[in-house]
Amino acid sequence: MIIVKLFGGMGNQMFQYAAARRLAYVHRTELKLDISHFNSQNLRRYSLNCFNIRNDFATLGEINKFKPWEMKLTRRIFSKIKRCFSKPDHFFVKENFFYFNPEILNLQNEVYLSGYWQSEEYFKNIEEIIRREFTIKVPQNGKNRKLAKMITSSESVSLHIRRGDYATNLSVNKKHGICKLDYYQRCVQMITQKSDNPRFFLFSDDPEWVKTNFKIDYPLNIIDHNNADCAFEDLRLMSQCKHNIIANSTLSWWGAWLNSNPNKIVFAPKKWFKAGDLKDKDLIPSTWSRV
Repeated sequence: MIIVKLFGGMGNQMFQYAAARRLAYVHRTELKLDISHFNSQNLRRYSLNCFNIRNDFATLGEINKFKPWEMKLTRRIFSKIKRCFSKPDHFFVKENFFYFNPEILNLQNEVYLSGYWQSEEYFKNIEEIIRREFTIKVPQNGKNRKLAKMITSSESVSLHIRRGDYATNLSVNKKHGICKLDYYQRCVQMITQKSDNPRFFLFSDDPEWVKTNFKIDYPLNIIDHNNADCAFEDLRLMSQCKHNIIANSTLSWWGAWLNSNPNKIVFAPKKWFKAGDLKDKDLIPSTWSRV
């Protein structure tokens, strides 16, 4: 059994699932999702039920097998004594640094994973499985279906401007920062040099700010009808575009990664984190360009 702790938004949860899915696949064992984190906060919720994955949730008993330090004191002491005389049956693995750790690929069965695991290196060798399981269960309807037709019939470019708590929460802003408008302007200019007649489809969690502050001299559709509960609809539309300009956001990262166009152009910010102590050298695939 492989158990993975899920937390954060949809994009974070997708990374966590994909890393654990690869480990479960290698060991031909079951994958269980620990979603208990969402019981203690209201900001985020479990967001993977829109995908074609198996929603197998770990029980509290299964989780506690990997977390002996959360047991009562007497049981914790007994557990330490037991480990001194025998090889442990269950392993709790916490991410110690942000960049790719190849040792994770060699983990044995019976593991609990806790971390972000934000690199395609954790699941690249089961890419087709991940792409298949991250398809959306429900069909595209209404406005999203009309947009999808526009996207597939044009030289479409998704452009994601992430604001939200990146802009309003001081601690979050200190860590992540916001991609500046000149980043997007440079990306637009570079796309127009490589692509004829591009049409831009702009996604943002702050569409009113975008309408006021973002201007380009090319056809532009601002996608503002999908609310937070329908983030998967924006994700799917991003992935259907021929090219992608992403923010320092895991949602648009996955939108670009799930884009199946073999000739896609993907631009990503050169600096993913505002905080200088976080290293992101393995986050952006080698075929994408950092601007």
